[in-house]
Amino acid sequence: MASTEVDHIDTGWVREPANAPSARFGWHGTAPRTYAIAAFVSGLICLGMLVGNHIGHVEDIYLIAIAIVLIGYATYKIIPRKGTWRR
Repeated sequence: MASTEVDHIDTGWVREPANAPSARFGWHGTAPRTYAIAAFVSGLICLGMLVGNHIGHVEDIYLIAIAIVLIGYATYKIIPRKGTWRR
């Protein structure tokens, strides 16, 4: 039967799980600002795809909807909110 005890790495400040690759570097987390920038750029690329040699406008509706969602997400993440920790 497998052991339920978790191996830890002592980094000096806190004991972190051994399977955490960032335990040696001391950094945990994601990059929400980077995700927001990538979403904004992707939204602009979607809007840039409106120019083309297509005849129907169904794909235009989808491109505009996806661009609105991406740019809206980026705007939501960039605007600071009062009373919350900055992540």
